Amino acid sequence: MREGVVIKSTGSWYNVKSGDETPVSCKIKGKFRLDELKSTNPVAVGDRVVYSLDQTTGTGVIEEIKERQNYIVRRASNLSRQTQILAANIDQAIIVATINYPVTTPVFIDRFLATTEAYGIPATIIFNKTDRYDHYHRDQLDEIIGIYKGIGYDVLTTSAKHDEDLSNIKELLRDKVSLLAGHSGVGKSTLINRVEPSLNLKTGRISDRHHTGRHTTTFAEMHPLSFGGYIIDTPGIRGFGLFNIEKEELAHYFREIFKEAKECRYYNCTHLHEPGCGVKEAVERGDIASSRYNSYVSILLNRDEKYR
Repeated sequence: MREGVVIKSTGSWYNVKSGDETPVSCKIKGKFRLDELKSTNPVAVGDRVVYSLDQTTGTGVIEEIKERQNYIVRRASNLSRQTQILAANIDQAIIVATINYPVTTPVFIDRFLATTEAYGIPATIIFNKTDRYDHYHRDQLDEIIGIYKGIGYDVLTTSAKHDEDLSNIKELLRDKVSLLAGHSGVGKSTLINRVEPSLNLKTGRISDRHHTGRHTTTFAEMHPLSFGGYIIDTPGIRGFGLFNIEKEELAHYFREIFKEAKECRYYNCTHLHEPGCGVKEAVERGDIASSRYNSYVSILLNRDEKYR
């Protein structure tokens, strides 16, 4: 038996790397059921596994998945009770977003952040393609950055396609296992190529008609960084459905709402219609951004759906 880390998942086969050895293509033994999750991918990139090696074929069989430090998961599809595990055993999650080309909506960002809060994973937002923004978009970006920095999230901006200094992003990634996620077309692969040119990941063009991206990353994959650490590139996500977060818990994963909820008249306030709601009063004062509150309401009322 050997131990290794899953560095790529292709649905039925998993590339497992042990130390400095060449990765081994492995299948899973039987059906895994972990943490009562009904998952479309019971083995995820980042999983530490025990596998047996067939000396004849050079392939392996995953016999055991070691206990996970953490994982980040989303609902696989609308109304589905299955999940998709994006990655396991990560140090941080990074959402790459764009104000336009394509549009990343606040509710998509907030669903991602609520999930990272629920699983205790530090999160950073990187707004890409700033070179394409006009004055309106730049004002919009400044306002959004102010909102997220105001509640304690790290926010970076870049134009990955151009020759821009990315030392701050390299420092963010250095010596950590980082998950990158976002819509197709936001420039994840381009950004990775800029910080680690040797990877030469495939990139795609944005549709001029719809301002949406085409999938260039088909499967999640972990890449080593020459300056230390690993980066997990994921396929573009169209929607991000929250999984296993009860409506009574949702406010806990919106930092500023959780803080202001202590001022509510009722301990079980939903922050929708109750009198004496400290959260709604904070929204009226401007202490909670209306976009964040609207995301909370949308998620609360439509928890079985996913939003763009």
